[in-house]
Amino acid sequence: MKRENLLLQERHDLILKQLEADGRVIASVLALDLNVTEDTIRRDLRDLAAAGLCQKVYGGAVRIAAAPESGTLTQRLGRQQSGKSRLGAAAATLVKPGSVIFLDAGSSNLAIAEALPAVSLTVLTNAPSIAARLLDSPHIELIMIGGRVKQGLGGSVGATALREVELLRPDLYFIGACGVDLHAGITAVDFEEAEFKRRLAAHSKATAVVATTEKIGAVASFLVLPIAQLTHLVVEQDSDARLMDAYSAAGTRLLRAE
Repeated sequence: MKRENLLLQERHDLILKQLEADGRVIASVLALDLNVTEDTIRRDLRDLAAAGLCQKVYGGAVRIAAAPESGTLTQRLGRQQSGKSRLGAAAATLVKPGSVIFLDAGSSNLAIAEALPAVSLTVLTNAPSIAARLLDSPHIELIMIGGRVKQGLGGSVGATALREVELLRPDLYFIGACGVDLHAGITAVDFEEAEFKRRLAAHSKATAVVATTEKIGAVASFLVLPIAQLTHLVVEQDSDARLMDAYSAAGTRLLRAE
């Protein structure tokens, strides 16, 4: 099929395939590739965004971050278990003896909890499942951030948790991210959760995100942190090398899981 003769639905299908493959599309590049005007592509992207199939950004569109997985943190860890375990082990190498770390709610951060080195640490968390996993670790001083637990997130992010965050100054904060995009930054799907993460990141000496492949290039509705303000990004071994170089150039330190 010649690309200059593509029908509307065929263009939409090609745009969605590229979004799925690359995580983002550029309007000017699509216009050249599909032999149509940029105005046509912008209308296509508006239609796709209105249908909830992508999120429009300046100059193009990005893949929408998926909603948090259903089930408890322990159940979610069981999905993609080997990959998350490798990412957790890589992230745990960032933890220094005697440091104070914050483990956000999330199945990847639960994997970090399981991989923490057997050294003296103070671990702060807003996730009951992570706290329960660390209860029997004699070398860890465990501090829970309280308040109402939002079950879909697996952690406390409300008014009580926000008040307690004001008293914290972690050495390293592991952020649970819904989306990680070079231009849109670290994003979350829940408004309260994003505010909690922003406050905690502002109080932390360093920040880190563990990102499975499907989160790279995804964008959720609420900004947590620009990539330039993220200290560490932990990714899977087979992540695209050129894209990862771009993240490094933006200012974050890249760590690949083995």
